[in-house]
Amino acid sequence: MRTSGNPAKRPIVEAPPITARDWIGAARLRTLPLAVAPVAIGTGAAQLVDRELHWVIALACLAVAVLIQIGVNFTNDYSDGIRGTDDQRVGPARLTASGQVRPRSVLMIGLAFFALAALAGLAIVIRTGQWWMLAVGAACLVAAWFYTGGKRPYGYFGLGEVFVFVFFGLVATLGTTWVQAFQLPQEAWLGAVAAGLFACAVLLANNLRDIDQDRQVGKRTLTVLIGRRTTKIVYTVFMVVPFLIAAFIALLYPIAWLSTMALLAGIPATIIVWSYRQSRELVVALGLTSLTALAYAGALYWAFVG
Repeated sequence: MRTSGNPAKRPIVEAPPITARDWIGAARLRTLPLAVAPVAIGTGAAQLVDRELHWVIALACLAVAVLIQIGVNFTNDYSDGIRGTDDQRVGPARLTASGQVRPRSVLMIGLAFFALAALAGLAIVIRTGQWWMLAVGAACLVAAWFYTGGKRPYGYFGLGEVFVFVFFGLVATLGTTWVQAFQLPQEAWLGAVAAGLFACAVLLANNLRDIDQDRQVGKRTLTVLIGRRTTKIVYTVFMVVPFLIAAFIALLYPIAWLSTMALLAGIPATIIVWSYRQSRELVVALGLTSLTALAYAGALYWAFVG
């Protein structure tokens, strides 16, 4: 049996060895579409200005987004684990909270992904000559760490959705467009808002799943602050507004109507959020919301370059 207290001071438990599957699970692959979506939208918007696809820069932007997302997932595993926040999780088990992996190992993996993201970002800056974007990259890494890290993580005070909207929506999308086109057309701004709202919807679904556990440990997420019903309403708004944006975009780019195909995942996700009886069902809603964002982004990219 595992002893109580800070997981960082607990001995490693007697359990089956950690496998590659466990580490892959800790990367939370179901959230990675949220990193791909803004890059796809931003690249499409850039091609409205410059029809040439700057594929090297686009791939570097994708690397930055994905690596930061994975880094956030590992450092979140570490930070929540050492606080005991994940001890009574409903969703998939976390490495740190399980006691099977030393917390420092999880932290080092997270920081390694941040370092790789920084290198990819530096390559973009060198290629484009936009040295001021080093400050933007630094802000992204700081925000990624302090989501659940540090003494006063903003994710514990109802601000998670604000920062997710800014960095996984506005910064990721507009930054991708800027380094490829050096302009920010209105399509980039509209797509950035949509990407940010989808990212916030995923976070709401995640926090709705963990609402009872978060209350017990004093993690004051937005969901804890506003309650279940209001969270469901806000989630629905976040899922609907991107499609209203797509309808507006479709007035100029008719292919954008194909974004409605994303509702094949979005509608079931919303139904689950409103009708779930067991918190584990929200894991499915979270994955479907991420897929909605990816399909939506693919449709917008096609609309912009088609």
